[in-house]
Amino acid sequence: MSQSQLQRIKTLLKSTQDRILVMDGAMGTMLQREGLEEADFRGEAFKNWNCDLKGNNDILSITQPAIIKKIHGQFLEAGADIIETNSFNGTTISQADYRAESITRDINIAAAKVAREAADAYTEKTPDKPRYVAGAIGPTNKTLSVSPDVNNPGYREVSFDYMKEAYRAQIDALIEGGIDIVLIETVFDTLNAKAAIVATMEAFDDLGYELPIMLSCTVTDMSGRNLSGQTIDAFWYSVRHAKPFSIGLNCAFGAEHLRPHAVLLSEIADANVCVYPNAGLPNEMGEYDELPEDTAAHLKQWAEDGLLNITGGCCGTTPQHIQAIAEVVDGVQPRFIPQLEPTMRLSGLDPVTIINAAE
Repeated sequence: MSQSQLQRIKTLLKSTQDRILVMDGAMGTMLQREGLEEADFRGEAFKNWNCDLKGNNDILSITQPAIIKKIHGQFLEAGADIIETNSFNGTTISQADYRAESITRDINIAAAKVAREAADAYTEKTPDKPRYVAGAIGPTNKTLSVSPDVNNPGYREVSFDYMKEAYRAQIDALIEGGIDIVLIETVFDTLNAKAAIVATMEAFDDLGYELPIMLSCTVTDMSGRNLSGQTIDAFWYSVRHAKPFSIGLNCAFGAEHLRPHAVLLSEIADANVCVYPNAGLPNEMGEYDELPEDTAAHLKQWAEDGLLNITGGCCGTTPQHIQAIAEVVDGVQPRFIPQLEPTMRLSGLDPVTIINAAE
């Protein structure tokens, strides 16, 4: 680890004690506004690729780095402290849809480098407000907990070890590209997240140093369970051993509907809580209509109620959303992290807490 990176991480860890940090918004939303076509995705590097690449946003870090850097810059200008690399689908598993497994290392290194350049440029502009890069690691398009074949409950398309190795390759490349944080996000299957966590820990062991880990779950219905059936508190108990820098929620719903789950998480988590919701619920066209001031109003109340250490936006959120959020949380004290008494906390689909009967 370089001295500059070490200093950034020390500053990051300290800064959450002083203020609520702000993440960026939706890269996908911003890329849709660019109106890119097949030729733009291919660029010169993949002009003769053997299948369509349109829709593979991750490859744009190689073929259109100026656009990716511009979008990072817009979120940084809006007030984001943390930007995410354009690598949500940067595993061999997800890139198989585009027959691009062989270039995942290049995709992730390019994504990290573009984000690093943008963040460093803004840190130089505002040395009192350093900017950080989180390596975005998505859930893949496979699930380890649920069979895709209703007639064969035991069938899985991929194994735990295969998924772990896919994540390991992505994590290694993101770290090589210069990230500050490992962000395992939009977790719909806790076992997938565990594969990513094991891959991260193995990478740290080989490197000889660690980076902060952020974990973010997504719920699939109003009951507050993810796709593999776990409640939010059971999810936390399942991943707490990773000692993450933050635990949180993203995507799923807008802030209005995520609030009950954020309240629960803020009560049980002895780590920073990070929530970055969608801009409301999508309309019938799959678009997001919630205005920046509406998203910000919800998160302002969350912040004042002591629920947040880190916030930002997911699907549908633009630089205008992030600017509005940054303005309303500015000066608000971050959530106090509770000191929990040592207790046996277990999890299946639901949490189990075992209290000493003699007490």
